[in-house]
Amino acid sequence: MLITLSELADKIPDGAQIAVPADYAGIAMAATRALIRRGAKNLHIVGVPTSGLQSEQLIAAGCVKTYESSALTLGEHNPPPAFNEAVAEGGLNIVDATCPAIHAAIQASQKGAPFATLRGIIGSDILKHHPDWKVIQNPFNETEDPVVAIPAIQPDVALFHAPLADRDGNVWVGRRRELINMAQGSKTALVTVERITNDNLLENEELAAGTLPNLYIGGISHVEKGTWPLAFWHGESEDGDHIRLYKSMAKDLAGRAEYMEKFVFGKGSPS
Repeated sequence: MLITLSELADKIPDGAQIAVPADYAGIAMAATRALIRRGAKNLHIVGVPTSGLQSEQLIAAGCVKTYESSALTLGEHNPPPAFNEAVAEGGLNIVDATCPAIHAAIQASQKGAPFATLRGIIGSDILKHHPDWKVIQNPFNETEDPVVAIPAIQPDVALFHAPLADRDGNVWVGRRRELINMAQGSKTALVTVERITNDNLLENEELAAGTLPNLYIGGISHVEKGTWPLAFWHGESEDGDHIRLYKSMAKDLAGRAEYMEKFVFGKGSPS
C-alpha cells in the first residue's frame, strides 16, 4: 500500500480519467510533477468541482486531452496562461459543467446509480452543449415537473493529498467529505500524505469518522509538503511568490519548458 512517488505516478496510465479536488481541498502537486516527469499523455481531468494550478501545469506539459469541470482558476493569480492558450487554439477538449452537476455526477457513481438529477440547470445555455444530459419528467409528480438527468462520472483514479495515513492503508481526510465522495465514486484512489502513523486510524474514536477506509485506496506515498506551492488546509501556506514566478515564465512555450526543466525535472523541484 505504501509506495514511492514514482510508483504512484506509474499507477495512472495514459488516457486515464482522473478526479482532482479544488485547490482548497488538498492538491497532490508532488504527484502532479511525477506525472509530468513520467510523460503522461491524453489524460482526462475532472475538476471536482474546479481545478487550478495542478491542471494548468499538466496542460502546460502536454499531458491533458480533455478537461471536464466548472472552471479552471488560479484565484488571485488568474488568468491561467497554458489553459487559456490551449482553449483558444482548440488543442484541448473542454467539457463544461457546473459545480452542482460535477458533484452530483460523482455522487451518483458513489451510490452505484446511473445518473443524478438537478433542476437548476434548466434554462441555461450549458444544456445545449451537453447532449448526454437529458431533461426528463419527475416520475413522482403528475403535473409538469422537468428535471435534468446527469450521467454518473466514475473516474479511473481520484488523486489528492491528505494529512495522515496509517500503515494499514486508511487515510484521514477530516471534514473534507468531497475527498471521500471522490474516492468512493472512482475505481480507486491514489493519495500522497504528510505523515504516516503506526496506529490504526479506524480504531481512534476522534479520527475514525473522517477516515477513508483502505478498501478505496490503491496506493499511498509519503510526501511532506506535498501540495507545494499551493496551500494545504492542514498546515502549509501558499507560496505566492512561486506561483507568480510560474505565471511570468509560462507566458510562452519556451518559458514553460524552462520552468519544467528547473522546477519539475531539475533541482528546483522539492519532490
